[in-house]
Amino acid sequence: MTFSLFSCLLFLLSVFSTLSHSLTPHSHHHPHSATHNYRDALTKSILFFEGQRSGKLPSNQRMSWRRDSALSDGSAMNVDLVGGYYDAGDNVKFGFPMAFTTTMLSWSVIEFGGVMKGELQNAREAIRWGTDYLLKATAHPDTIYVQVGDAEKDHACWERPEDMDTPRSVFKVDKNNPGSDVAAETAAALAAASLAFKKTDPAYSKTLARRAIRVFQFADKYRGSYSNGLKSVVCPFYCSYSGYQDELLWGATWLHKATKNPMYLNYIKANGQTLGAADSDNTFGWDNKHVGARILLSKEFLVRKVQSLHDYKGHADNFICSVIPGSSSSRFTPGGLLFKMGDSNMQYVTSTSFILLAYAKYLTKAHVVVNCGGTTVTPKRLRAIAKKQVDYLLGENPLKMSYMVGYGPRFPRRIHHRGSSLPSVGVHPGKIQCSAGFSVMNSESPNPNTLVGAVVGGPDLNDRFPDERSDYEQSEPATYINAPLVGSLAYLAHSSGQL
Repeated sequence: MTFSLFSCLLFLLSVFSTLSHSLTPHSHHHPHSATHNYRDALTKSILFFEGQRSGKLPSNQRMSWRRDSALSDGSAMNVDLVGGYYDAGDNVKFGFPMAFTTTMLSWSVIEFGGVMKGELQNAREAIRWGTDYLLKATAHPDTIYVQVGDAEKDHACWERPEDMDTPRSVFKVDKNNPGSDVAAETAAALAAASLAFKKTDPAYSKTLARRAIRVFQFADKYRGSYSNGLKSVVCPFYCSYSGYQDELLWGATWLHKATKNPMYLNYIKANGQTLGAADSDNTFGWDNKHVGARILLSKEFLVRKVQSLHDYKGHADNFICSVIPGSSSSRFTPGGLLFKMGDSNMQYVTSTSFILLAYAKYLTKAHVVVNCGGTTVTPKRLRAIAKKQVDYLLGENPLKMSYMVGYGPRFPRRIHHRGSSLPSVGVHPGKIQCSAGFSVMNSESPNPNTLVGAVVGGPDLNDRFPDERSDYEQSEPATYINAPLVGSLAYLAHSSGQL
């Protein structure tokens, strides 16, 4: 009974705040340089990862409505797989997107950690929560434990991770059932993270690099996509639609950067073309890493002057030219948001914005520009495009809606997230059964627990956003939406004088 009263009160409050907000005139203009509190958004974008933690929570856990969960993960195969992240609004641990999230958090720190100030330690903690788990998942040679939890059975329940009683099945790839995509992405995550910890924890950094080398070797030697052997388990959730070639190129690129061993550069030179370096796939996310590899390798050419990677500048430019406004291949909503696809579009907004800011940095260092069919595109223009995308996400859009939970006066209140939508263990210590939660899932009441910093899938092609909990395409947050945003927000906070 107390729960329904609590929900009612929250609902009335949210209606009042939405009404009062919609009655406020929006004609005022802030000076362009500090439209948003990017520093506050940065803090929150990192805090979000604490809400996604699985396993035994530390004493300094700041997202205090969460509690320990899934403490026997791995026991089905007699291995320790406790920890890591729930990828989105459910209670499954999917290794493929978790590894990509860890890679992008690491890249955010490598590229923009120098301006993160007090948030740098929190960002590294978020990376370590991922890498500690990935080290467990790769503890046995030529084997990677790639998933804990049965997605079909998990999705048939609407329950808190702390109450979880669905099967915690464990799935793996090995020599007989290879998974070059998930393995090479895991190697990329470990290698990138080794760079993020190089100065502050050299011993941990070396451990990560050593494991990355071993895991990449496995990925390359036993070729195959993990969605073949594990189709019924990982598809359609995190099926490797783009194949494994992009991950091999991406993984080799990160190992080249992390180890400086010439064998990786030689590998890239020998295999780049067959691994799709010049393909025209221009969507960068958890499935396809080609764009990321092209941008990173063009940095080696532009900044490190590795002449043999000259072609990657052209490959990287092709991506840039495909996403700038006015390009025949780019789509934007009437309000100006980059639109790649209807399901969780914001992940492509955050990944693309990060790529634009990172590439602008490399171009500036090399004193070069991008040429798009006779039009000169400067680093300044790339930064302006990225800023506009992040500003839209933070509330500069037709609905005046921030798509980051807890940021700004108006944000999504009914996100598709089990733990956030059900009363917390602190408020309701008794177990909430598998199907009992669906009455809450299908209700109009706002979520009682604020998953601060969570960025949801976002609006549709016409800038509309219904804020409905059942609408997972638009209302579900995910770790890989936030990971690249961390880097972009650090850059924007610094460049606007907030850090």
